Amino acid sequence: MTRTTLYRSSRFAEHDDPSHVENQRRLTAIDAALDRSGLLEGRPQPELIPASVEQLARVHEPAYIQALAEAAAQGGGWIDGDTYMGFQSVEVAALAAGASVQAVDAALSGSAVKGFVLARPPGHHARPMIGMGFCLFDTIAIGAAEALAQGIERIAIVDWDVHHGNGTQEIFYETDRVFFTSMHQWPLYPGTGAASETGYGAGAGYTLNVPLPAGSGNDDYLRTLDEFVLPRLRDYRPELVLVSAGYDCHRDDPLGSMLVDEDGFGVMTARLVDLAETYAGGRIVLVLEGGYHPAALARSVVRTIEVLDGAV
Repeated sequence: MTRTTLYRSSRFAEHDDPSHVENQRRLTAIDAALDRSGLLEGRPQPELIPASVEQLARVHEPAYIQALAEAAAQGGGWIDGDTYMGFQSVEVAALAAGASVQAVDAALSGSAVKGFVLARPPGHHARPMIGMGFCLFDTIAIGAAEALAQGIERIAIVDWDVHHGNGTQEIFYETDRVFFTSMHQWPLYPGTGAASETGYGAGAGYTLNVPLPAGSGNDDYLRTLDEFVLPRLRDYRPELVLVSAGYDCHRDDPLGSMLVDEDGFGVMTARLVDLAETYAGGRIVLVLEGGYHPAALARSVVRTIEVLDGAV
């Protein structure tokens, strides 16, 4: 049994607005649940390194990176009505992106083929030139760009967050080296992710969106995986599997209207582990996205890690 490497840091609490639903209590709840479950004992947890400007600029415009840094130096503020930042927020978001790079590097080298980046703020809404939806940098896209820079030709990104990962889709919309697929509540913020959005140019056919109606639960998500997503990914034969692991499609989450529970997340994780073992040498990295009911989030992350570890 190969234990999953966890990419964690107390610094992720430095980006925080206690009045906002995306706050440091999310990771506090996860940490407490992992400790109670004994999942931290003897667990590989490397020291994290922030992403460099060069690594960030693989997916974000340099002008945007600079503008964020200047805004943070002046105390931060609000990018939009949903997305805040403070003095430390850019450093924290760069640390989250760096954790994604480290996890991908470790998976590709074989030193840690399974990883879970337990970072915040989330990332999948961040577009090349602007942050939005609580996101500053697109954490998972920066990890995928690292794999591309190392010569990986086929990367699968599976996004099960309740919201469509519009930033990740936009970044890779015109390439066939990343197959992006999203299962998300429809209609819902940010309003993208229609089934007709399938890629463009060299990327035509390498984006798969499966919008789901409110009230969808475990059976609906698993049927979507089994009938739509996994057949396409098996044809693609990814060399690396990445997961935007958002837990706001949990039945208790305040921002979505879905009915997935811990069992559903566990089975979805098992399906994607099997995909990675079949085609990618077992290389799979999950990156935390949403999940705004701290207790439900924590329980779901625990179940995910247990499945990744092969314990259940």
